[in-house]
Amino acid sequence: MTHAAALPPLTVAWPLLGAVLLAGPGRWLPRTAADALATTWAAAQLALLAVLWSAAGDGRIISWVAAWTPVGGHGVGIVLAADRTGAGLALLAAALVLAALGYAWRYFDEPEAERGHGGAFPALLLLFEAGMCGFALTGDLFDAFVFFELMGVAAYALTAYRVEEPRPLQGALAFALTGSVAGYCALLGTGLLYARTGELALARIGEELGARPAGPVAAAAFALIATAMLVKAAAVPFHFWLPDAHSEAPSPVCMLLSGVMVELGLYGLLRVYWTVFSGPGGIPAEAFRTTFLVVGALTALTGGVLCWQQRHLKRMLAHSTVGHMGLFLCATALLTPAGTAGAALYVLGHAGAKAALFAVVGVLLDRFGSVDEHGLYGRGRGLPAAAALTLAGALALAGLPPFGTGLGKAVAEHAAAGAAPWLLPLFLLVPALTAGAVLRAGLRVFAGAGTPPRQRHAGPETTGSGEEPEVRDPRRGVPHVMLAVPALLLAGSLAVGLLPGIARSVARAAARFCDPAGYAAAVAGRTAAAPGPPVPEAGWTAQGVLLGLACALLAAALAAAALWGPALTGPAAGAVRAAAGRATGFAVVPLRRLHSGHVGDYVTWLAAGLAALMVVFTLTA
Repeated sequence: MTHAAALPPLTVAWPLLGAVLLAGPGRWLPRTAADALATTWAAAQLALLAVLWSAAGDGRIISWVAAWTPVGGHGVGIVLAADRTGAGLALLAAALVLAALGYAWRYFDEPEAERGHGGAFPALLLLFEAGMCGFALTGDLFDAFVFFELMGVAAYALTAYRVEEPRPLQGALAFALTGSVAGYCALLGTGLLYARTGELALARIGEELGARPAGPVAAAAFALIATAMLVKAAAVPFHFWLPDAHSEAPSPVCMLLSGVMVELGLYGLLRVYWTVFSGPGGIPAEAFRTTFLVVGALTALTGGVLCWQQRHLKRMLAHSTVGHMGLFLCATALLTPAGTAGAALYVLGHAGAKAALFAVVGVLLDRFGSVDEHGLYGRGRGLPAAAALTLAGALALAGLPPFGTGLGKAVAEHAAAGAAPWLLPLFLLVPALTAGAVLRAGLRVFAGAGTPPRQRHAGPETTGSGEEPEVRDPRRGVPHVMLAVPALLLAGSLAVGLLPGIARSVARAAARFCDPAGYAAAVAGRTAAAPGPPVPEAGWTAQGVLLGLACALLAAALAAAALWGPALTGPAAGAVRAAAGRATGFAVVPLRRLHSGHVGDYVTWLAAGLAALMVVFTLTA
């Protein structure tokens, strides 16, 4: 095995080893020592992945674990295939894990740490990282399922980190049960493909399916695997777990769930489609495109509308993630390198902005024991740094140039202009709704802007009042690291939009990602028969800049209307409020009622979504 080929398995094994050390001997370390060890370990993992990403270049690094290479074109070994898209997502996961570990220094209840549990939280984070990196790098379908489950189990445990409290336990159970059903779907789909092809390597399955006529078995397998990935990606109607999990998970965990984990679900869907089902024996491109453009549009609208209606700050950001995931899905469903490049840039910019906003919400929870927008009215006036970070994060969500979100949105809009121009209003409205909600909340909390909100009775899962602080030392000031980390994350989001080298690398990676023949040839150790698709343009355009500015202005207008509109009088203002009330009653109230908090309802919707995908893809097979 060459030095480069040794890197993919090492980047999976390294965080696993760190988790073992922290969960074992690390239990007897002081909290500061455990945090230092975990942070150093995560920094080394980030360096390893940076080397892997650089070494991948414009090709792919193939590693057959333990040298179990194929014989006669057939293999039983485990293959890891690192290209710049997979390695880049793993690198993003490592960066956010390092940020979460830095943010969480002395974050939780200190007396608990002194009792000898200082390594539990960082050990779970490293275990989570191992699952994410393995999932991003694997070229084997069964091992994708294994890493899918490892990632899920660690995420469930992190969500219920304060397991002695009922609400985190309830959120984690909803997350775990829907995630477990998704895992069963993935395993069943994998079994169907293995029965049909006798292969587990993604590239080999794709070649075997391509030599056979399309049929209902392949269609059913894709529907099952797609359902599992869409649950992880929080796409409608598989998204119900996400607001419950985010509202109860510790803030550093939310940074990872929204910043990279749900995006890995979308990556898994696209990786499996391109390498396995994009050939003649799989799913027709038009069926995939139409289906997931519809799913993406519904997801984006649902997330945007529900984000605007939230006053629980964590739920607000969670629904914002749902809305943006819908946009990512729409861009990638175009099945073009340009759409994929736009989505990848958008994901990079969004990760920094969303993780930073969750970090600021953690500061509010630390200071005031609440994440209720109305209850926090004017109480954040003494936190100017947090206010500035919230403003920057909201503008990033709106896609304001030069943030990376704006660049990704611009590239995706350009890709959609010819293939699906009806997406352009969606790319304007949904970011404006999510950014407007964050602006509205930030101005209320940090500036006391607008008319004082009316205090209406609602459950704690809606208001965000009465939350348990995640740091239990009210005498101290806000630790500098809790403000430095979101500042660095937002700087990273800016770098994606400002550094043209990043955009060029992402564009080249997107072209390779949309080249299943080249992927299969690299795994088999042969030269590709034909060159891959051309590298798309991925830079700022005048139209993209103007649409980004328009989106930010619309977000500001929406926030201003929400803050100062209730104080306006006159027939016109009354008519507008009445129309808004009717729209809320017609569209928003039913959507909110669907989020019942009952896991049985969530699993029912999951089953309904699976049935719909089964019907669609079976009919088009």
